[in-house]
Amino acid sequence: MWPHLAIRFTAIDAIDVIATSILTYYLLLLIRGTRAVQIMLGLFALVVILAVSNLLHLLVLASLMQYLLLGTAVTLPIIFQPELRRGLEQLGRGRLFVGDRGPDEESAAQQVRIVAQAGFLLARLRSGALIVLEQQTGLREYVESGTALDARLSLELLASIFTKGSPLHDGAAIVRDLTIEGAACFLPLSENTIAVGRHVGTRHRAAVGLTEQTDAVVVVVSEESGLVSVARAGRLSVPIDDEDRLRRVLAACIRPSRRNAKAEGSFLANLLSRIPRAQSPTEQFRT
Repeated sequence: MWPHLAIRFTAIDAIDVIATSILTYYLLLLIRGTRAVQIMLGLFALVVILAVSNLLHLLVLASLMQYLLLGTAVTLPIIFQPELRRGLEQLGRGRLFVGDRGPDEESAAQQVRIVAQAGFLLARLRSGALIVLEQQTGLREYVESGTALDARLSLELLASIFTKGSPLHDGAAIVRDLTIEGAACFLPLSENTIAVGRHVGTRHRAAVGLTEQTDAVVVVVSEESGLVSVARAGRLSVPIDDEDRLRRVLAACIRPSRRNAKAEGSFLANLLSRIPRAQSPTEQFRT
């Protein structure tokens, strides 16, 4: 009836629709459970207001909404910086469309056991602690902000680091596989009062802040209350009151070691793994 409106749907169009749908699905998975969801809802509300104002010929409101949406579009890379960074890191690791592989069971179990024991030992001593378990995202920049150790992970060493009066007590200890890479490391503070809470201390804000920007898992021991919590993916767990429960939580949170991921991962990851890591030019102690 209207031949000029006829649309030819080819196999290329079908591939285009399917690829776009898959990309949209994984983008939604990327922002699920983050502040980006609320931001997207706010943008959607602005678009609805703009559409209604155009429909009702509210020229002043429509013009205001257009300028507001234009300014918002310019600031989107800043607003979604954590999500964009995490997505690009996953894409670079070749894991945006691929599920996590199984971890090295032996080393993962040993890491979980030692960290859980250390967490509750420090809790009984009322010594505050931040123990970071590095996953796929490298944390070298944070290691260089503290004191490089490159020491084998052990209960005694973690207890010594976080004992009150130790020069390495303040800051975080970063653990990669079965190695403590650094101590007294500075972590970024979270400004998300919804995920962290308004009345938590700097340690908990630092734990959540790091997990907002990386895929690390952080064990937090409160110096004031002696409670143990776990931060992951920008979220802080409720206090954990049992060592066995902490082991189960950590076992469920940790991912394959970076070494195994590089051995099984993409060509780029294998290539980069051959480049020796630069040593920090200075090592600093904090009292």
